[in-house]
Amino acid sequence: MTTPHRIDDLFARLKKEKRKALVAYLVAGDPDLATTAQLVPALVEAGADIIELGIPFSDPLADGIVNQLGCQRAIESGTTLPKVLQLIAQLRQEKCQVPLVLFTYYNPVFAFGREKFEAAATQAGADGLLILDLPPEEAAHDLPPGSPLRRIVLVAPTTPESRVRSVVSTASGFIYYVSREGVTGMQQSLSTTLDEKVSFLKKSTPLPICVGFGISDPSQAAQVAALADGVVVGSAIVDRIAKHGRSPQLIPEITA
Repeated sequence: MTTPHRIDDLFARLKKEKRKALVAYLVAGDPDLATTAQLVPALVEAGADIIELGIPFSDPLADGIVNQLGCQRAIESGTTLPKVLQLIAQLRQEKCQVPLVLFTYYNPVFAFGREKFEAAATQAGADGLLILDLPPEEAAHDLPPGSPLRRIVLVAPTTPESRVRSVVSTASGFIYYVSREGVTGMQQSLSTTLDEKVSFLKKSTPLPICVGFGISDPSQAAQVAALADGVVVGSAIVDRIAKHGRSPQLIPEITA
């Protein structure tokens, strides 16, 4: 008998409903953990199907300036990996039922201890894990067989087709396709090869494909949704947090 899982069940339901997933990314603790705890249910109420919580890190090489500053604000507010796990546990206690995915660099995980981290994330109520800078060959061993955590992997536009097959074979949950070369951040237009790349990915794995990095407006989100199984919106949200901070206008601005 298959054990129910939030990520798997979500995509199965969305497929039946002929709907695409909206994945919302936040830097946990930006501008503070109390605000993140308010933003998560607000985003879910506004239509987010999955929440990605970025663990703040002092050297986020894959992130553009918007998310880098979000990490800086979170670190300055005292956010740590253990506190992010406490936040997830709090959200579950408050009946948050959507999938929660941890988005992190390897350094915080290494410092915490890999096995300890996996156990703590599971106990807190996380559903998935995306470690940006851990090679697939290494990452394939980071979750033991039977782990309830789904291992999300990144595929970039520059990843050779032969390499794509190897990378996706180590994944579970869904594939995160990076919509462009470079770092995160809002962009004026989508890559002209997006259709071709997503089509190849769909032929390479049965897992759902979510596209992110630079989706900055509803028009771009609609274009991505026509091709992929989900759209990841991150920098546009973090940018609004930067502008509004703890202001009462923050949640209305983000969920509008």
